[in-house]
Amino acid sequence: METTQSCGCLRWLRVRSPFFSANAWVADGLIQSLESQYPPLATHQRADAIIVLGGCTRSAHSPRPWIEVSEEGDRVLYAAKLYREGKAAQVILSGGRIAWRGGGQSEAQDMAILITTMGVPESALILEPDSQTTYENARQVHQILIQKAIKGPLLLVTSARHMPRSMAIFKKMGMPVIAAPTDFRVTDINENAGFLGFILSLLPEVDALQNTTDVFKEWIGLVTYQLRGWA
Repeated sequence: METTQSCGCLRWLRVRSPFFSANAWVADGLIQSLESQYPPLATHQRADAIIVLGGCTRSAHSPRPWIEVSEEGDRVLYAAKLYREGKAAQVILSGGRIAWRGGGQSEAQDMAILITTMGVPESALILEPDSQTTYENARQVHQILIQKAIKGPLLLVTSARHMPRSMAIFKKMGMPVIAAPTDFRVTDINENAGFLGFILSLLPEVDALQNTTDVFKEWIGLVTYQLRGWA
């Protein structure tokens, strides 16, 4: 959830500097500053549990025929892949649903429905359906680990740009997490190569604006959490 301060900063960014914030070169550089902090998971790493953070599904409100995934839906897909590769025997799905955004059943429940269709049995799932922020994700999961006597190590699955803030919070609470980032928006291969791609990258575009907005949200969130002693 965004604070009033973060909303104000993001509004200023959109209104006062549209060309800067909507430029693909700028946006990619900003995104990469976060995504490069934690590399992809090494194939040999094992854990006691996989933790998946919410923020990746949309409720099955009419006329949607089923639960839908957002851009961050890779979190659920990647978690299923890790489980099926034998990386851990349990999957903790963490995320509630914000009432003023339409409500519906929790993200943890939605993720559970999705991940079971990908071969993860219900018996392997632990649901945390109440958290609404990254800090609450960590706090609620910490309680589950204590209750279930799960010691770790733990694979933490979330979007690559969200990983620095998430790792800071989970580590602050003493949880032995290993970063398992997914949903990378910037790759080693330039997906807009060629002269036309270069020209188009100079023009303002909605996707670039969204990337820049997400980066500032992460920076503001991390600073806010650090000031509160949460990260």
